[in-house]
Amino acid sequence: MKSIITLSLVALFLASCADKNAGAPAPAPATLPVMDVAYASASTDTEYPVAIQGKTDVEIRPQVSGTLDKIYVDEGAYVTAGQPLFKINDNPYRQQYNNATASLNAAEAAVINAQLEVEKLTPLVANKVVSDYQLKTAKANLAIAKATVAQSKAVVGTAQINLGYTIIKAPVSGYIGRLPKKQGSLISQADPEALTTLSDIKEVYAYFSLSENDFINFKSQYKGNSLNDKLKGLAPVSLVLSDDTVYPQLGKIDMIDGQFNKTTGAITLRAKFPNANGLLRSGNTGKVKISISHQNAIVIPQDATIEIQDKVYVFLVDKKNAVARQPVVVSGKSGTDYLISEGIATGDRIVLKGFENLPDGATIVPEAAKKAVAKL
Repeated sequence: MKSIITLSLVALFLASCADKNAGAPAPAPATLPVMDVAYASASTDTEYPVAIQGKTDVEIRPQVSGTLDKIYVDEGAYVTAGQPLFKINDNPYRQQYNNATASLNAAEAAVINAQLEVEKLTPLVANKVVSDYQLKTAKANLAIAKATVAQSKAVVGTAQINLGYTIIKAPVSGYIGRLPKKQGSLISQADPEALTTLSDIKEVYAYFSLSENDFINFKSQYKGNSLNDKLKGLAPVSLVLSDDTVYPQLGKIDMIDGQFNKTTGAITLRAKFPNANGLLRSGNTGKVKISISHQNAIVIPQDATIEIQDKVYVFLVDKKNAVARQPVVVSGKSGTDYLISEGIATGDRIVLKGFENLPDGATIVPEAAKKAVAKL
């Protein structure tokens, strides 16, 4: 009897609990901010690795062989065009010059001698004292003597040039690189390593490459019938150094290579940056940052997206205010916004925030909808 009463009480308790649960109201839909997707204008920054070179990078090499007698400059020094850099022992070349000069003097004396012989024989032949053959021979000897003088002058000129090569001067103004050869070293034109390098870096060139697709997109952004016309319309570019700092002066893209590299399938562009203070040196690396304007693009806040397994999603709101997770394709980034190329279209609505725990199909109460603001 007691067990029957106990079972009855349990049944009544369960029934009362069921009645309470059945009567509990469903949780209210969350109120979340919603954005109407619309076209907007935006700009994106694209970075490309660059190799920086001086406007003029010159290898300094000897043009004659010999012992390195003097080094007039130090590594890293700034030199002006025409300034002496190195001196090669000039004794052998000075002796060659002296010998050539002496040979020239002897040749010029032989011309005088031959000329006197011609002048002596001319009246004698006229008076038929000697034969015409002797005069012709004397004139031929004079011509040979004059040719010897010309040849000797050429030898003197060559010796003088070689003697001048013993002083190696700066061909341009710029900064001296490393000095691998020390005083007393034997140097020659055949040395695989240059004496030093000289860089004119008042302006520097930053070279970077674009793939074929990037280059087509790059060209389509700017007006002009030719590449030169497009270059004139390009906006200035900035340079991001290897430590992620931005170089304080803007540059200008002023050259596009004439052809694509067959190996890499890329084309080289050049940006020119002023460098009056010498902050940049040949061999620096970094990235050139190019801003590209996008008109009629779909722009949404990055915070309105969620990334799951390398895919980006938004929460799309339908006409009944039900949400569904929608994958999108990001084509670029503008500040804190994403440019979307696929997945949503104008007129769609997306949840801006608070969607982290929303299941697909959940209903929400949209806050006052707002449209994307055009970015200039």
